[in-house]
Amino acid sequence: MFRSVLTAVAVSTSLAFSGAAFAQSGPPAYGAPISSDQAKKAVAAGVAEAVKNNWGLCFAVVAPSGDLVYFEKMDNCQYASIAISQHKARAAATFRRPTKAFQDAISGSPANATLLTLDGIIASDGGVPITDGGKIIGAIGVSGATGAQDGQAAAAAIAALK
Repeated sequence: MFRSVLTAVAVSTSLAFSGAAFAQSGPPAYGAPISSDQAKKAVAAGVAEAVKNNWGLCFAVVAPSGDLVYFEKMDNCQYASIAISQHKARAAATFRRPTKAFQDAISGSPANATLLTLDGIIASDGGVPITDGGKIIGAIGVSGATGAQDGQAAAAAIAALK
């Protein structure tokens, strides 16, 4: 039984992490950590997107290690989203991929639900790596609305750094 569980985890993990770009070039390398000024600039753009859409969100920016660099909670964001935004950011940084990749893998095949047994995984849109020169310098995690809305705010935050 143990061997079949390990096999299921291995298959699920390979399915979740498969993809042409990732498989061909491997995961992006880590770079120097994002600065607090860059993190604040990204979050300001994400907050602007949230205000425009009347969403109350929490924003967490982490270094490549997953350690918190900057956090902001909008006044009307639910308290649960404080930890969720940080979890999304940490997962995006340490697994070097958007958290939506886990969401898509699990919704794509019930066998991929075993991904949820891996420490640090969160399968919800809104966690996105931040890159500079092709290297991951951190990640942003957004929570407080629907997953798609969290992802939209995260995309606006990332776009501000381009």
